[in-house]
Amino acid sequence: MTHPFVTKLFRTPVSLCALFGLVLLTGCSGSNLGDRLGKSLEPDPQLAADGSPAASASDEPAVVVKDAESQKPETEKETPAEKPEAEKKAPEPAAPKVVAGEYTDLGKAPEEIQPYLVDLIELGLLEVRSPTPPTASSSDDAANETDGETDEDEAKATLPSPPGPNEFRPNQATTRREYARWLLATNNRFYTDQRTRKVRPGVNSSAPVFKDVPISDPDFAAIQGLAEAGIIPSPLTGSSTTLTFRPNAPLTREDLLLWKVPLDTRQPLPQATPAAVGEAWGFQDASKIEPRSLQAVLADYQNGDFANIRRAFSYTTLFQPKKAATRSETAAVLWRFGNSTEGITAEEIRGTSNTESEAGN
Repeated sequence: MTHPFVTKLFRTPVSLCALFGLVLLTGCSGSNLGDRLGKSLEPDPQLAADGSPAASASDEPAVVVKDAESQKPETEKETPAEKPEAEKKAPEPAAPKVVAGEYTDLGKAPEEIQPYLVDLIELGLLEVRSPTPPTASSSDDAANETDGETDEDEAKATLPSPPGPNEFRPNQATTRREYARWLLATNNRFYTDQRTRKVRPGVNSSAPVFKDVPISDPDFAAIQGLAEAGIIPSPLTGSSTTLTFRPNAPLTREDLLLWKVPLDTRQPLPQATPAAVGEAWGFQDASKIEPRSLQAVLADYQNGDFANIRRAFSYTTLFQPKKAATRSETAAVLWRFGNSTEGITAEEIRGTSNTESEAGN
């Protein structure tokens, strides 16, 4: 028969039962009931060994719910998806396009030269054509071969590739034929109303000045006209070493000035020495400039801020006379004609043309 106190004990809450049980065990030490009850309240040996607290007699077993991700093996855990390459690095904004006429690549030219290009192209003065193959030379010239190649073969190898759609290629070297074409067209357009300042194009009835520029050449009129006007050195000016024009060769910086400055000053070029040019411009390589070009370079200095060299090359202490002039540099030179006191620019011509167009409408 169960003792009434024990019965009441087991009906109390678990926490009180544990307390009274300990007292009962102490009071019932040595009794069978006390021994059995004491043993039932002893901690589980396995839990004690693990250092875990004993489970309560009346509590449900604790259920540990692990995160589903943490239960996965390390090899199965998902790693954050890598961002697409486009999201990792935002694309750089495209440089603004400079457009004139049909050309969309003028933004590749030096920034300070771009307005010159736009004005001249809008006026239609920088006509670009597909590369023209060189004309067959005379039999004497063709016989002058080096390592099995003629001068004509060498010239063909240096022809630039045809431009793509809407390409002007402002940083490409200007050819001598291009400069002759642009120089004559620009001068005559600027001085439309001043016939005494215009240069007359060559005519088909004239004997070709240069052996490699026959009447059939598409730029014969410009090259022949500039040669007959004494702008381009030729046998007509007493230069016995310029029997050929080499129309497809790159235009050098010294020739860029030599052909243009006489059309600015409209007077004979001054005498010049490398020392005088070096002192005026501060060029370290003045001694490398050809004597005739030295005169043009010194005369250009007298134009002050309107000098072609300043407009095309900005500040420099090296002229690099044999370096090829680019199309953008050529445009900078052609943009203005005149001396230090009077001149005319492509911007003025363009403004006049727009005003006349508006008045006509």
